[in-house]
Parts: sequence; structure tokens; C-alpha cells
Amino acid sequence: MKNLFIEYPKCSTCKRAKEWLIKNNIEFDDRNIVENTPTVDELKAWIAESKKEIRKFFNTSGLKYKELNLKEKLPQMTDEEKIKLLSSDGMLIKRPLLITDKGILVGFKEKEWEDVLK
Repeated sequence: MKNLFIEYPKCSTCKRAKEWLIKNNIEFDDRNIVENTPTVDELKAWIAESKKEIRKFFNTSGLKYKELNLKEKLPQMTDEEKIKLLSSDGMLIKRPLLITDKGILVGFKEKEWEDVLK
């Protein structure tokens, strides 16, 4: 499976992650998180495979997250509702996402990416 790099092109963290992938000769397919937002089924699969809590997939520093007051609302929501909400707007999803056969990486932490990909 080819790595799938899901990004928001204007995001500085996404740009750094993409540069890191290129510098380290790691092949990937690129996908814009806003134009091609992950589906409910994709998110369910990735969340399960990552073994991370659903809240780790939320972009908690994003304007949309704050606008919707999700800090207060998420604790009362079911997992199904959270995943449906994530799939409704790419700006709610923490980025970048890197989907690999070695694991699912959420956000860019160089050391974590090195440990998984090298």
C-alpha cells in the first residue's frame, strides 16, 4: 500500500511534514482534507487501526472546533456522532494524517514519524 498523506495545503505543519516525507524519500499520494474529506468509513477504520481515542483526531486548536464549542459538546456525544461530525468538515480533523501499512499518524511529530517509517 502506498502511503496516503492527508493535508490542508495552507497549513504550516502540513508543509513541514510534506517536506520531511520528500527529504526522506518516502513515497505518498497526496489528498486535500477539505476538497476530499475522509468518509465515516475511512475514519472508523483509521481510528480503530490507530488505537487512539477519537478526540485525538479533532483539530482542537482550529477555529471551527472553537466556533462549535466542541470542548463542551464532545463529552456528551456518542462515538458515532463524533465520527459523523469529523467527516462533515475536513477543518475539524487534526492534520496532517499519514495512513501507512505501518500505522496511522495523526499530526506531525518528527520523532514519531521517524520511529514508524524508518
